[in-house]
Amino acid sequence: MKIGDRVRFLNSVGGGIVKKFQGKEIVYVEEDDGFETPVLIRECVVIESGEMQVKSASKAAAQAVEIKKNVPEKKVVEGEITEIPGKEKLNVYLAFLPMDIKTLGKCNYELFLINDSNYVLFLNYMNRKNNAWNSRFRSIIEPNTRLFVEEFAKEDLNDLEKICVQFIAYKEGKPFMLKNAQTVEISIDGVKFYKLHSFHENDFFEDEALIYPVVVNDVPEREMLVSAADIQDAMNRKVRIERPVKQFSQRKEQLPAIVEIDLHINQLLDNVSGLGNTEMLNIQLNKFHETMEQYKNKKGQKIVFIHGKGEGVLRNALLNELKSKYKNCSFQDASFREYGFGATMVTIR
Repeated sequence: MKIGDRVRFLNSVGGGIVKKFQGKEIVYVEEDDGFETPVLIRECVVIESGEMQVKSASKAAAQAVEIKKNVPEKKVVEGEITEIPGKEKLNVYLAFLPMDIKTLGKCNYELFLINDSNYVLFLNYMNRKNNAWNSRFRSIIEPNTRLFVEEFAKEDLNDLEKICVQFIAYKEGKPFMLKNAQTVEISIDGVKFYKLHSFHENDFFEDEALIYPVVVNDVPEREMLVSAADIQDAMNRKVRIERPVKQFSQRKEQLPAIVEIDLHINQLLDNVSGLGNTEMLNIQLNKFHETMEQYKNKKGQKIVFIHGKGEGVLRNALLNELKSKYKNCSFQDASFREYGFGATMVTIR
């Protein structure tokens, strides 16, 4: 494959002229609408070389008049969309695939967006960093296709903890049922990218993938925007529920049992090969924050984080996080009889 060749996409409708290459994996293809689309080289097949196109240009020009006289005019629609019965509801997914699942934790990952519907999607894909959103990818996605979005390294996972997908759904050249514009925020668990069992067989790829639903049967997984009416209704419901509790509750709620969280890295990951100390510490701290966020509103809850004695790096990191981000909690060394010197107990206040 070289610049100037005409190619066809293997796993989606369309194709065009090769304009440039990015590394050894990506090729930019100029489609008939003039837009350059990044595509995996292995997802393309050459149907006409650039040299053949140049040689045939003069011949085609010479025969143009004769063809026009002898052949009736016929409009040809390239890449005409064929709809699939039962696909009138929006089903949109994000799919993450390791480029080499045998070296999970070391290899790069590919991100695809799957449009499992009869609608065209006008898409904007973003990530949140420093309390602001950054657009990473924009494109039009044809019905019932999957589209390569980006390739990223394991070092980029921290930037992808919060991502957002915006899109408008429509059909071209035919009437359709109106769909709401969607803005869906998704939280990505970076720990899953290091666990083999996070990647499963699926209906969209031959390889195992980590699938995140965006919209299922027209229902968004998690909309970012909440209307004022919904907020007011939630506040009214809270008042109606809390009043009887304040007036009639006669006994204190029984405190829940102690929650134990083992932060040893071999309890969190199946395979730690290739990971440095900093990466492993970040994974352990992510598990700590996940647990604290889960129980932060449960007053009286006691949580024991088992971190081991070692050199005290993880313990000191936990204490710093508790002092700076969870000032409403108290903490102390957990019971020596039960946990030895390698555990810290946190109490939610």
